[in-house]
Order: sequence, then C-alpha cells, then structure tokens
Amino acid sequence: MKQAFWAVGLMMVAGQALAAPKPCEELKAEIEAKLKDKGVAAYSLEIVAKGSVTDKTVVGSCEAGSKEIVYQRQ
Repeated sequence: MKQAFWAVGLMMVAGQALAAPKPCEELKAEIEAKLKDKGVAAYSLEIVAKGSVTDKTVVGSCEAGSKEIVYQRQ
C-alpha cells in the first residue's frame, strides 16, 4: 500500500512539471478521487504554503509551485 501511494505521489509531481499549473482545489479534488478509488477512508488533505509542513507527506504541488497538497493518514 505504501509503495503504491508513493508511486501515485511521484507520478502526480512528475505530471505537474509537464502540465500547465492547476488551481489547488482542482488538484485536491483529483487526489481525493484517486484515494477513494483505492479504498482509502481515513485521511486528510491540506493545501499549505510550499515548505511549511515537515511531518506530512507532500502529494502534489499547485499554484505554479507556490503551494503544496499534503496527505496525512488518520
């Protein structure tokens, strides 16, 4: 499970580098949909300033790289 999560996160980050900048809410909704499809139930996603959080996993970057979406399992 952990490996699959990291793979999804890395693919999203790599995809962001090639794609046009996305609004944070749109990217967050896409990540939530992927997590629900995988059956993940207890989690939180937050939009934060880049580099401001160290205890959670970064799963996406938005607003032209100025913000990050972080994941935490509950």
